[in-house]
Amino acid sequence: MSSLDKWRATREYLAWQLRCADQKVRELEAQEQRDRRRREQARAEQSWKIQPQRSSSSALLHRGNCTLYKNDFGFISREDALVALAEPDIEACQICNPQTGLG
Repeated sequence: MSSLDKWRATREYLAWQLRCADQKVRELEAQEQRDRRRREQARAEQSWKIQPQRSSSSALLHRGNCTLYKNDFGFISREDALVALAEPDIEACQICNPQTGLG
């Protein structure tokens, strides 16, 4: 085998290794993204959020994962949610029923 043939074989092997490494990186990035989404979803399920008061309606307390009010930041804790429900101008969402997680 000539020196040129050896280097061509080496190059083909390294190209194969690079394709394998690229595939592994894509798999790990996808797994990391799935894990991040799961963590965010778990955090939302253990949190609450307040929909601001509108002109003729009261402010609403929602579970963090309630899709009726989209607000992916500004979650509040269980203790803050309890305080919010005690306020006269904040009502509980009738769809997600945030009181169930507060009891």
